[in-house]
Amino acid sequence: MASYVAIIRASYPRGIPETDYATLLAIARRRFSDGEIAELATDLVARGELTVNIDVADIGAAITRISDEPPSAADLERVQRRLRGDWLNAG
Repeated sequence: MASYVAIIRASYPRGIPETDYATLLAIARRRFSDGEIAELATDLVARGELTVNIDVADIGAAITRISDEPPSAADLERVQRRLRGDWLNAG
């Protein structure tokens, strides 16, 4: 999980915007358990890197919502490009 956190920090040096946090959680859900995702999100909130008005209880609700309403294909592509660092080479 430490490498995923490092990728997130490098991809979002100014913090994770509200438009991307749910998609990031959905992508993380492919690799990590719900408990690990909650730990990841809690750490990002505590460090001020998740720039969404969210608390620990909201994180669990967000994980549940992701199961019910997965992110759109466009959201997934945008966030995956950012995580790959493609945004560094754009325009």
